[in-house]
Amino acid sequence: MTRLVLVRHGATVWHAENRYAGSTDVALDASGHAQAERLAGWAPQAGLTAIWCSPLSRARATAKPAAHATGLELQIDTRLRELDFGQIEGKTIAEAEQLFPDEIRRFKADPVSFPMPGGEDPHEAARRAQAALRDIAAARSGERVLVVAHNTLIRLTLCSLLGIPLPTYRTVFPAVRNGALTELAMDGQKVSLLQYNTPLSS
Repeated sequence: MTRLVLVRHGATVWHAENRYAGSTDVALDASGHAQAERLAGWAPQAGLTAIWCSPLSRARATAKPAAHATGLELQIDTRLRELDFGQIEGKTIAEAEQLFPDEIRRFKADPVSFPMPGGEDPHEAARRAQAALRDIAAARSGERVLVVAHNTLIRLTLCSLLGIPLPTYRTVFPAVRNGALTELAMDGQKVSLLQYNTPLSS
């Protein structure tokens, strides 16, 4: 059995306005760097044997202090990147509704069948992320691994691995807190959710 600790990257300069970052490379803000340091404080006592993360800089900046604190090499997997939100990148939901009222209405009703205009297919995103996690689990059997990724990707992948219908990801898992711990146990095809959205103490 492998335990994967999934962590959403720290807060970014777009979080205050709740803008969709997606595939846009947005930097951490001061609170995001503080969240990365809290993760680094937790990591040495967590029994980790490997650290993986998305290639986007906000994920790498979150994972790097933990890698330094544990002496583990930071490994990058492009399959862990956030979804591309197409024409909504950099916009708030209110701005998106003004530009694409019909598309956003359909998205809110079923975000998987009707992704953001020009955005990535959530089914494809869930498949690539699930494949990445299964590959990590197989390579690090019996170990505990930190994986730093993204809000929408983590929620879609949890649904995919746990047998929850993908279109419900926004209601079953309303949000993943920045820097919080979500842990899975993976034993072959069996997947268990050990903890979800557990904040690290400041």
